[in-house]
Amino acid sequence: MLKQTENQLLTQVGRGQPMGELMRRYWHPIAAAGELDASPFRTKGLRILGEDLVLFRDRSGQLGLITRYCPHRRVDLAIGVVEEDGLRCQYHGWKFDSSGACVEQPFEDTTHPEDNFRAKCGIAGYPTFEIAGLIFAYLGPQPTPAFPMWEPLTWGNVVRDIATIELPCNWLQCQENSLDPVHVEWLHGYFGSYVSNLAGLPELQVGARSLRHQKIGFSEFEHGIIKRRILEGQTEEDPEWAHGHPILFPHTLFVGSKFSTTLQFRVPIDDTHTYHVSLYTFRSAPGTEAPKQDRVPYRHVPLQDPTGNWILNYVFNQDYMAWITQGEIALRDQEKLGDSDRGIIMFRRMLLDHLKLMEEGKPLMNVYDGEAPTDPLPLPLEPVKFGQTRAPAYRPGEAGESDDAELIVATLNTWNQVSDDRQAVTAAPDQRALSF
Repeated sequence: MLKQTENQLLTQVGRGQPMGELMRRYWHPIAAAGELDASPFRTKGLRILGEDLVLFRDRSGQLGLITRYCPHRRVDLAIGVVEEDGLRCQYHGWKFDSSGACVEQPFEDTTHPEDNFRAKCGIAGYPTFEIAGLIFAYLGPQPTPAFPMWEPLTWGNVVRDIATIELPCNWLQCQENSLDPVHVEWLHGYFGSYVSNLAGLPELQVGARSLRHQKIGFSEFEHGIIKRRILEGQTEEDPEWAHGHPILFPHTLFVGSKFSTTLQFRVPIDDTHTYHVSLYTFRSAPGTEAPKQDRVPYRHVPLQDPTGNWILNYVFNQDYMAWITQGEIALRDQEKLGDSDRGIIMFRRMLLDHLKLMEEGKPLMNVYDGEAPTDPLPLPLEPVKFGQTRAPAYRPGEAGESDDAELIVATLNTWNQVSDDRQAVTAAPDQRALSF
C-alpha cells in the first residue's frame, strides 16, 4: 500500500503540485477534431489539469487553446466569435490569437491607442497537435517537446472511431487498471456473465471469461511497461506472453490484435475527474483496402441507462464502474495488495521515480526534447488475442455505436478475403470485439 502522503503526491494534478507538473511535461488528447466541426461556435470549453480552457479553430483553420475566461470581465470565451485569425470576446470585442495574445481592444484602441493596453492583457495559450481525428495539447514549460508519434496514430488503410467520457474519479485508478491482468478473468468474465444472466442478455464474448490466470508478468521497456499473462492451456509461446501489450508512460494503454487496436488515454481533468479517450483503429487485411473515411466520428459514452442503473453489458463500462466505485480518489493507504498487484506496484514506483527525475532536471520517459524520432514509434502487441484467429464481429467495447459502424464492419470483413468461408464476420449484436 501507499502512504497517505504518497497517495496525495500521485493524485494531485494542479499547477504547482509535483504530479501536476510531471503531467504537464506530456501531450494529452483534449478533444475529437469533429467536436469543433459540430460546434455552432467552432469552440469547445474544457478543463484539463485543473485549468479551464477553450479550444477553437479559427477561420483560417488554425487551432488555438487559450484560457477560457476573458481577462476583461470574465465572460466565457467558449461562446465567443471565431474570426479569421483569432477568437473575439462577445461582450466587448477583445480579441485573442491562438497564442493567447490580446490583439484588439476596440474601445481602448480608439480612445488611448498610445497606452497599448492590450499588451498587458494576454492570457495563457498552449500548443496543439492534430492527428488520427484527435487534438492533443501540451500545457508544460517551454521549449515544447516533440509529439511522440506512436505508430498506430500514423497507420493508413484503416477506419477509426473515437469514444470519450468524463469519469468522476482520479486518473490514477483508471491507469492502474491497465497493470491488472487478473481483473479480466473476474470483472469481465465472471461478473460479466453474472450481470448478463440477471438481465437476460447473451453473455459477453470475452476470451478469458472461463480461463484462469496461471502466470502474470511485467517488464519495463523504453516507453513504459509490457503486461503479459498465461491462461490455462497456454505456454510462454502463446502471444499473450511472448508479445504482451504495453502501457505507455504515464497515462496510456495500447491493446488489441492484428484486426483492431485501441489506444486508451486517461487524462486528468482535475484531482477528482478524468477525461477518458478511446481511439479505435480497425485495420484492413493485407492486400485489401479499407473503405474511405471522410472524417473520424466521435461519440460520448453513457454510464447509466435511462432508469439510472449502471450500464454493465460492455467491457469498458464495467471498468468505468470499478474505477468510479473506488471513490473520487482511491484510499491507497487502506489497500491490502497481493501477488496479482505486482504490476500496479511497479507502475507506482515508476511514477515516484519520475517525480525525482523531474526534480533533478533529468530526462523523462517519452518526453522528446529537441528533434522527434524520424520514424513512427513501434509498439509491442499480440497479433492474436485469446486464440481469436479470425476477425471478430463488430460491437463497440463501450456503450453506444459508431456513426461509421458500416465502414467498421466492411473493414473487418476484408479479413474474409484472406481466410476461408468459416471465418465470415457479421455484425451480430451478441458478439463483442476482443479488445480490452
